[in-house]
Amino acid sequence: MRPTFVQNRGTGRTLRERRFTRYHRRLAAIVSADVVGYSLLMGRDDSATLAGLKAHRRELIDPKIAEYSGRIVKTTGDGLLLEFASVVDAVRCAVDIQRGMAERNAGVPPEQRIDFRIGINVGDIIIDDDDIFGDGVNVAARAADVG
Repeated sequence: MRPTFVQNRGTGRTLRERRFTRYHRRLAAIVSADVVGYSLLMGRDDSATLAGLKAHRRELIDPKIAEYSGRIVKTTGDGLLLEFASVVDAVRCAVDIQRGMAERNAGVPPEQRIDFRIGINVGDIIIDDDDIFGDGVNVAARAADVG
């Protein structure tokens, strides 16, 4: 009896073919950012928190990412995963965002501030469609948690 291989609907490849697939890899600077105390902020005033986060993205964060040639890989409710070809650009972008957020938060009561934790790592990543995976991504996320 010959073994049958079930095809994956998304890729059209069989499980056996995917097991031996060689993924595209590259070295990249990965930035992981998330909002400090997001659940608490949302619990206090979800509408104001969401509006503030969208304004910060539109007016500061997204323009800085573009300025430093970064790419938004994915967003979550309170976070961003970014990719940069240069670690220098990744660090400069993160510093500019943190400085900009400090300016934007001046005069805002501490319990209403939107602050970001940012972790940066240079590592090997696996590219799958528009998403990235691998230890390089995981280390950046853990570094953000340390801050």
